[in-house]
Amino acid sequence: MANPLEQFTIKTLVPIQLGEVNASLTNAGLFMVLTVAAVTLFLTLGMTRRAAVPGRWQSMAELSYEFIAGMIRDNVGNEGRRYFPFVFSLFMFILFANLIGMIPYSFTFTSHIAVTFTMAMVVFLGVTVIAIIRHGLHFFSFFLPTGVPMVMAPILVPIEVLSYLSRPISLSIRLFANMMAGHTMIKVFAGFVIPLGILGGWAPLTVIVALTAFEFLVAFLQAYVFTVLTCLYLNDAIHLH
Repeated sequence: MANPLEQFTIKTLVPIQLGEVNASLTNAGLFMVLTVAAVTLFLTLGMTRRAAVPGRWQSMAELSYEFIAGMIRDNVGNEGRRYFPFVFSLFMFILFANLIGMIPYSFTFTSHIAVTFTMAMVVFLGVTVIAIIRHGLHFFSFFLPTGVPMVMAPILVPIEVLSYLSRPISLSIRLFANMMAGHTMIKVFAGFVIPLGILGGWAPLTVIVALTAFEFLVAFLQAYVFTVLTCLYLNDAIHLH
């Protein structure tokens, strides 16, 4: 049986060495480029006609736009509208990356902690900078909520700081672990189909079909969860609560 973790191996496709820097194009980098191209193509096709009665592509593009706009409106408020381009781009990038990873023989780069942690750190540092710019030193009051007795500060402040610093870790692990676990399970069950033959192979094949359908749902849910948590962090940065 093939190693189910082999599908996550990063392979060099085009070796590029710039001095001491290894800038080689890998399968992960290639599928990141393909993801950006797919999102661009999807939105371009959706905006080409701009018909009063939208077609399928335009309807899907408008639905995506309204979905993220509503998410920002509900979780951040009107002040979050200026951050719509970033949140929308983040959602579409993760969603298409997850969906493209469902194609056989493709590569799911969101199953790598290095990728998800980098995205989580961009979100974490971004909302922290926004909070400091908007509130200055008052930002640090976020770690001691209003109304809490000062006698509780030595206990509560370290807990709040630790909770705040753990955001990029929990955000990145959630996406990485779900994508990696799902693809691994599909690969494990796929390894039983041929060895069990015609009589017994139908059972793991049925499980694969069910898991694949579930993984498509997970692909959307993980993009949604990552994005909605980004909105909640933005809300904290803007309103400090």
